[in-house]
Amino acid sequence: MNDPTTIRRLYGRRQGHKLREGQARLVEELLPRISVPEDGPLDAARLFGSDRPLQFEIGFGAGEHLAGQAKANPDTGFIGCEPFLNGVVGALLHVRDENLENVRVHMGDALEVLERLPDASLDRLYLLHPDPWPKARHAKRRMMNHGPLDLVARKLKPGGEFRLGTDDPTYCRWSMMVMDQRRDFEWRAETPRDFLDRPADWPETRYERKARRKGHEVWYFRYTRL
Repeated sequence: MNDPTTIRRLYGRRQGHKLREGQARLVEELLPRISVPEDGPLDAARLFGSDRPLQFEIGFGAGEHLAGQAKANPDTGFIGCEPFLNGVVGALLHVRDENLENVRVHMGDALEVLERLPDASLDRLYLLHPDPWPKARHAKRRMMNHGPLDLVARKLKPGGEFRLGTDDPTYCRWSMMVMDQRRDFEWRAETPRDFLDRPADWPETRYERKARRKGHEVWYFRYTRL
């Protein structure tokens, strides 16, 4: 297994445009109520008050996918991590407007939260449209590397699912190469359409729609933890 110190640094910006008054109020009032505790071990009982299935999203963007999954699976607890403040605000809006009680949010490094969960505790983990870091010298910063994937593998239950989405051709090829080297995941694709067509239970995001408007192909990968 890779040294955990090689996967701890978080890359990327934290804030974009200035928040409006209503958005700032959500950050002040709602975010503390649904934030992941800052320290200590985590499990479903601590996060949601009862034992239940858990799913985890790394970098949820504006929260459309996270909210869509949470709404469709009310008995499952969803943990979403996003370092970008404006993205967190987007998720908070969904939580408030759709009365989602089964979402917990962490504004910061997803790997720090993931490490605090019990091994083999997640039914599913999502990594959708991560920063591709397209330059070769930045390849070590990509989330699709063996250090983070070792952690993902530990936290998923046997038979649990890892989902990856990307519209970046370089990242697509890189991810396929990395996953082909692993023996703890099985790619679920049986035909080309299986990773070219978005599954019915995979809520579309604004980022995906924008990518398609630009003429980008989007690839959908599903792996089972062996």
